Amino acid sequence: MMELIGIPPQVLFGQLLLGLINGAFYAMLSLGLALIFGLLNIINFSHGAQYMMGAFVAWLVLQYAGIGYWAALIISPIVVGLFGVLLERLLIRRLYNLDHLYGLLLTFGLALMIEGFFRQLYGISGQPYAIPAALQGGTNLGFMFLPTYRAWILIASVAVCVATWAIIEKTRLGAYLRAATENPTMVHASGINVPLLITLTYGFGVALAAFAGVMAAPAYQVSPLMGSNLIIIVFAVVVIGGMGSIMGAVVTGFGLGLLEGLTKVFYPEASSTVIFVVMAIVLLIKPAGLFGKAA
Repeated sequence: MMELIGIPPQVLFGQLLLGLINGAFYAMLSLGLALIFGLLNIINFSHGAQYMMGAFVAWLVLQYAGIGYWAALIISPIVVGLFGVLLERLLIRRLYNLDHLYGLLLTFGLALMIEGFFRQLYGISGQPYAIPAALQGGTNLGFMFLPTYRAWILIASVAVCVATWAIIEKTRLGAYLRAATENPTMVHASGINVPLLITLTYGFGVALAAFAGVMAAPAYQVSPLMGSNLIIIVFAVVVIGGMGSIMGAVVTGFGLGLLEGLTKVFYPEASSTVIFVVMAIVLLIKPAGLFGKAA
């Protein structure tokens, strides 16, 4: 079949792998977005900038403190997550009872400010970040060559997505979070500090974006533009999966990454727009998204 359509197996599977890698980042970023919207009702347009901050924190601690990749996977999400906590405490919590547009405008402005700050300091050219020694090289599978770092991205992203879903859907903490969004008065009466719970939820969503940024640093160059180049696609993924749906964000992220990879093989000109075409079709058929619940 592959010979009939004139596509070598190495090309087909190579593009599918690239699509899965892109899908891994779509899934991790849309997961954080869906978490923040689903539990806090805030459209966090600064998510791409926080993803970029995660990559830059990893690069900065390597350059100035000699702290490598493995430690940065922990340090960067904590640092950026604390920054998110500060934003929620000072600004975002004032918007919970207002229209979604106010949160969108605030976080969009924050994204421009964060990106402008890093562009002023480091320009728009990317900064290299080396793949850690333990993840260099790859494996010849016969039909394709699998780089070790790309395999690690897939494994780590699936683990993070499944763990986050399990925490939200299967634990008592997740039950408290869901209840706090629906009836905060009742949860507060049960002795739960609802404002703190909401603050930590936003910080966790931001930390997920930062974790994805550290994962992206060796795969791509660390650049102030890396978040803005990705955030529109990620929003499309969240809309297709269903705003606020954790499962929808994960499944749709990986699925659309694969679709994008296949499109690059069969019709490369459409690869940059296929996700938005799918979004338009889904919104026409099911406005709440594939996994979303109708209002």
